[in-house]
Amino acid sequence: MFEIAEYIGIIAFAMSGFFIAARNKLDFLGVLISVFLTALGGGMMRDVIVDKTPYTFTNNTPALIIVAVMTLLVIFRFHKRESIENKPLFILSDSIGLISFSITGAIIAIESQLNLTGVLALSFITAVGGGIIRDVIINEIPFVLKTGFYGTIALLIGLTLYVLNRYGIMDIYSLSIVFVSGVTLRLIAYYKEWAIPMI
Repeated sequence: MFEIAEYIGIIAFAMSGFFIAARNKLDFLGVLISVFLTALGGGMMRDVIVDKTPYTFTNNTPALIIVAVMTLLVIFRFHKRESIENKPLFILSDSIGLISFSITGAIIAIESQLNLTGVLALSFITAVGGGIIRDVIINEIPFVLKTGFYGTIALLIGLTLYVLNRYGIMDIYSLSIVFVSGVTLRLIAYYKEWAIPMI
């Protein structure tokens, strides 16, 4: 289940990173860095925290997925489209990536026998860590700091998986329900413009 969620997240966040790079009119190297950081940055930080060699350093599949996604997006000229960042395809891919990586972060934390704080932290870092690094490099305020409910969803996913594991009911079926529910919640929150109150 970890590999499935990880690959789904990589595909989704590779698309998200590509759209962000296209919006900022980056050159090819800039696009490549944006895509790799968005798709792999959070997972690399997660693995380092639990003292594991980053998954992408021991498995060629993540890099191959990213190259394939970039190739398809260029072939279909998504980089030439205007305001793609606010289009349904971007929102959907970003939502899927957020939930997938929240799940993988929580799973790794649980397998590493971390407590609730650890599960929440790894779920959050895996989901938004790569995007934060990307935005800092592009010289933007990280998206997660402007849209509070975005990061909150990652924490909710971590909390949910922690509870499911404590009661021994975390399996492929419950994870699938969490995934669908999480993506649905993210989409509703986006289109309803839900947000945590600003100070």
